[in-house]
Amino acid sequence: MEVFGQEALISLLSHLFFITVTWWTLQAVRLEVIFKPNRIIQARVFYILVTIAIGSLVSNFFLDYLRWSRQLPFLL
Repeated sequence: MEVFGQEALISLLSHLFFITVTWWTLQAVRLEVIFKPNRIIQARVFYILVTIAIGSLVSNFFLDYLRWSRQLPFLL
């Protein structure tokens, strides 16, 4: 049972870390140009959704890679 708790904590921290890094990275991109004028709320919601989507995808990749590397010893 303890292993499940550790995996849950690592997953949570990984997702938060990569979502934060993605938000920081997206601040350098000028996505406002593609939005209509005076659509600030929609632009912010878009930034948040894109940040969560990209951050979660990257986090899942690293978590899968970590999980697979732990399972390699069972190959032999």
